[in-house]
Amino acid sequence: MGRLIVSAQMTMDSVMDHIEDWFDPEFEDPDGVAQLRAADALVLGRVTYEHFAEYWPSQHGAYAELVNPIPKYVVSSTLTEPLAWNSQLLGADFATEVAALKARYSGDLICYGCGKLANHLARHGLIDEVRFWLYPVVWGDGVRPFHAGQLPIRMRLLSATPYTSGVVKLSYQPLSHS
Repeated sequence: MGRLIVSAQMTMDSVMDHIEDWFDPEFEDPDGVAQLRAADALVLGRVTYEHFAEYWPSQHGAYAELVNPIPKYVVSSTLTEPLAWNSQLLGADFATEVAALKARYSGDLICYGCGKLANHLARHGLIDEVRFWLYPVVWGDGVRPFHAGQLPIRMRLLSATPYTSGVVKLSYQPLSHS
């Protein structure tokens, strides 16, 4: 059975949007490439899918060679089939479909971003791990993780990995919520 891992880049004050202004594309991310190598598929919300599908197909390098051919499953109420970039749309009962994907695949399913989709997946108990890639910048106002839905979502720290760039990867296991 596969594991669903939510992976999100954010600032020290937990801002996830406007990443083009604070995200460092030069950051060598061996764990990010390893994370994708361990994945059998991606589960994406519409916004993340549209940003990725616009950017990655024209890119080259180790990450692009992994992300472009991998199967992608997209949750959206506004997109329609056929989708580009080796992607397929999940239906309205996406939680059931994601559970079926976890049963179908033996490797990881990576869900990039940590917004509305991640919140719904957490509410259904489908997330096995959350990985926050914390960048050493304070941004101010912006979209925060799990920004839509009911809180709290309690988590247990699994590991913390610092990099020489100042980025820290924090891995958590979601616990049952109340």
